[in-house]
Amino acid sequence: MVIGFCGFRSKDPISGPIERKTHLSHLHPRETTAMAGGAGLRVLPHLVKTLQNETPKLSNQALPSLRRAFSLYDQINLIDNVPEDQLRFQGYTDTGFTVNGVKYEGSLLVIDNKLMSWSPKRLSEITAESLSIFQIVRPIPEILILGCGRHIEPLSPELRSFIRSTGMKLEAVDSRNAASTFNILNEEGRVVAAALLPYGVTSQ
Repeated sequence: MVIGFCGFRSKDPISGPIERKTHLSHLHPRETTAMAGGAGLRVLPHLVKTLQNETPKLSNQALPSLRRAFSLYDQINLIDNVPEDQLRFQGYTDTGFTVNGVKYEGSLLVIDNKLMSWSPKRLSEITAESLSIFQIVRPIPEILILGCGRHIEPLSPELRSFIRSTGMKLEAVDSRNAASTFNILNEEGRVVAAALLPYGVTSQ
């Protein structure tokens, strides 16, 4: 609706011409359009088209890739209701993890929803021997998620070769991303294993 004032002149029988002002909002829409002039009619379609083309900007961020520098762990809404037969990482510290409401200190190994203490305390102690259980466990997990501590660290060619020989794929990430990745794959019903150093581990 165009709102403004339009001037009209009429003659007073005594004093001559007088100027009266009429508020356009009081006029019938047809009268308003006519008084707006051709310029208004030409601008209106363009304005409507512009408004229709404008889309609201939504602050919606997708989950980051595991390879990003920031943590996937921090982007995931951790739930507390966990089925009794399913393990779920619910928290971590520099020295351990919280799994299904229970706090554990040190490194952990998770196979087939079974949790056990794991001997390596630093990356250099992760060897084929420390993972030898995967030579006998059945069914063999699809993927081994290796939590390297605070940072992603390079693994020795010998260790990578051993893991490949078991038939498992390897995902080596920092330990909090490893915990989150395990949660996601385990919820999907995948056969997944995790071997995690505490998040506070920073050197080999």
